[in-house]
Amino acid sequence: MKAALKFLVDVGVGKNVEGWLRSQGFDTTALRDIDPRMADQDAQKLASTEGRIVITMDKDFGELVYRLQQKHVGVLLLRMNDAHKDEKLTAIKSILSQYGDQLNNSFSTFRNGKLRIRK
Repeated sequence: MKAALKFLVDVGVGKNVEGWLRSQGFDTTALRDIDPRMADQDAQKLASTEGRIVITMDKDFGELVYRLQQKHVGVLLLRMNDAHKDEKLTAIKSILSQYGDQLNNSFSTFRNGKLRIRK
């Protein structure tokens, strides 16, 4: 699974998630290291070009995928606006262990402890 999954982590997700993904051997790029102010559309294009799943807390990615039909490799939207960094990390660990093989080419939304995956 690890070799197949590559991630682009949006700024709001947090450094601890980025660090954990890297420590687990996932090919991970953080927007904060490239351009923290990069437009969502540009971030989505970058992720698609590099074969990366976007991990974000920004609902605008839904508009890019559904309304604007922007090409993507996958989006994992964390609807956890007031979550502590440890809560986000716990969610990512759980999602990847249970559903990692289903994230490619899907738009997944995590909210209230549940993951919805749309292909």
